[in-house]
Amino acid sequence: MDATGQTAAMAHRTYVLIDGENLDTTLGVSILRHAPKSGERPRWERVIEFARTLGSDDVVALFFINSTSGNTPWPFVAAIQNAGFRAVLLSGTGNEKVVDVGIQRTLEALTKRDGDVLLGSHDRDFLPQVEQLLDSGHGVAMLGFPEMMSGVYAELGVQIHDLEYDVKAFNVRLPRIRVIPLAEFDPEDFLD
Repeated sequence: MDATGQTAAMAHRTYVLIDGENLDTTLGVSILRHAPKSGERPRWERVIEFARTLGSDDVVALFFINSTSGNTPWPFVAAIQNAGFRAVLLSGTGNEKVVDVGIQRTLEALTKRDGDVLLGSHDRDFLPQVEQLLDSGHGVAMLGFPEMMSGVYAELGVQIHDLEYDVKAFNVRLPRIRVIPLAEFDPEDFLD
């Protein structure tokens, strides 16, 4: 409340939700074709910086990690926390998709809050929640590798931000196969 007793309007926020398993698997299996080395991984602080360019300096960044096996990658948790993310360590039983369920619940909770959502994943598992957010007037964008993204999001008109080219999250050029607009085509990229 301010000095007049009026409740101050909440600042507009951008919520960044990262499906760590999905992005890491897509990077390693589909793009690099090997487990990413440290120099081939995204610079996560750049994701937060990019989120701020979308219209709000107030960014809440959550990184979801499956800790069911008991092998929580503590050095990685410390690194993403140092980058400005809050680690969300989840565990479950059996073949439960704990990260997906955690993100789905978070997206559902965000329908009751003011703010936009930047969701880092390629999965279509979040379609019902993304539709619900859009229907309730939230801005929603996806983050990842567009050529690997489920087409359902483009069909909804959700903007897709490229983790490599838009966010510039990598210190190395990734060996991707993608459609290149002719205006951006540089033959030198293919000659080495």
